[in-house]
Amino acid sequence: MSRKAGQNPLGREVPWTKVILGQPHSKANSRKLVHINGKTRFIKSDEALGYLTTFAMQCPTLDPMFTGDVHVELEIFYTSRRPDLDESLILDALQRRVYLNDRQVRKKTVTGRVDPQRPRTVIRVSLMEGSDRSGHS
Repeated sequence: MSRKAGQNPLGREVPWTKVILGQPHSKANSRKLVHINGKTRFIKSDEALGYLTTFAMQCPTLDPMFTGDVHVELEIFYTSRRPDLDESLILDALQRRVYLNDRQVRKKTVTGRVDPQRPRTVIRVSLMEGSDRSGHS
């Protein structure tokens, strides 16, 4: 990846915050079994795919993105207490939009709340202190 003159090798340094409307679905609990070319596969459910589409419409692609190790803070507001607290679909959705790869996430703070009227996720991503150019601390 080439770098513009004067561009920080860590990409974005300023923390980023965004509210995404909608309720994420548990990636683990929302798989469906399908048969493709005679092979059994597990794929994301229609609900999970729908959330990813909604997420993509609301989340910009940052320029520059975070390229070093990051801390992701999520406050997920579900419509009820029934769903499992599961951030994995959100972390996948942030990949190639806010950071290059979800392996850069080295610290997570995840809180689950209930708001039946307005399901949403408050997302904050920040560069971890001591993160170097290669993403190693």
